[in-house]
Amino acid sequence: MRSISNIRRDYTQAGLDTKDLTLEPFALFERWLQNVIDADLKDPTAMTVATVDKSGQPSQRIVLLKDFSEKGFVFYTNTGSRKAQDLADNPKISLHFPWHLLERQVKVCGSVQPLTKTEVAKYFLTRPKPSQIAAYASSQSRPISSKQVLLAKFNEAKAKFANGDVPLPSFWGGYRVVPHEIEFWQGGEHRLHDRFLYTKNQQGIWETKRLMP
Repeated sequence: MRSISNIRRDYTQAGLDTKDLTLEPFALFERWLQNVIDADLKDPTAMTVATVDKSGQPSQRIVLLKDFSEKGFVFYTNTGSRKAQDLADNPKISLHFPWHLLERQVKVCGSVQPLTKTEVAKYFLTRPKPSQIAAYASSQSRPISSKQVLLAKFNEAKAKFANGDVPLPSFWGGYRVVPHEIEFWQGGEHRLHDRFLYTKNQQGIWETKRLMP
């Protein structure tokens, strides 16, 4: 392997200035997400979810954003997963959207609110049936001896639900990430990146400030 210390590139696509900002961060997030979708980038809604367990150990994984609004950012998961266990002990969370090909990143910090069963069921019904069945087959984050064992569990569930709808698993749920700060990062020449941080004040109003790169 060649030395990785010299792997770098310059960022020249665009800039981010105060005139580009919106009164609240969700409008700017929607604009940026639409830019990613229009650019036909793969997995435009992929985001890193960072949690911290009760011992203080951080953990990260990639999940898909499934909805967002002024209320927050929504994702779904097995409630027995490591991330769900972390969030049961510590509801604080961070999200990161790595839109590198557009030289952009978005970081979200906040806390989670569990979604209602009605909200979870409504989304679960929209999933392809194989994905619904996979939810039953996988005890997420638990050890398993081989891929063959997992496939056997999937085929067992597939046979069980072959002639009917797949009911919502009792161990499947979702979260709404309610942010208190959102940072927008746009790459700049000579590493002079543009960074703007939205922070919600005690009155619930979003304030912005430019950060040094």
